[in-house]
Amino acid sequence: GGEKKKAESFQLLMLKPDFAILDEPDSGLDVDAVRTVSKGIREYQNLHKEGTMLIITHSTKILEALHVDRVHVLVDGRIRESGDASLIEEINQNGYERFLK
Repeated sequence: GGEKKKAESFQLLMLKPDFAILDEPDSGLDVDAVRTVSKGIREYQNLHKEGTMLIITHSTKILEALHVDRVHVLVDGRIRESGDASLIEEINQNGYERFLK
């Protein structure tokens, strides 16, 4: 499963863009496929340190395996909260409810 998502992470490594937008790279993937895709993204981060990546996701699981500088929580098209990677852990512990008020 997730062959298209795996191919997208391979393209990321081959094309080495300066700016990449990954829209739900973990969507519809099982645990093993998320691990494979995150490994490709991590490899891009290691090889292309000056590159910038925007990852859009509803699940924080894939972010746990990556180097994350900034986290933004969007609700109804607006940024409700911004922070460093520690915001991921807060979301994992408490969910998104506080951002919906």
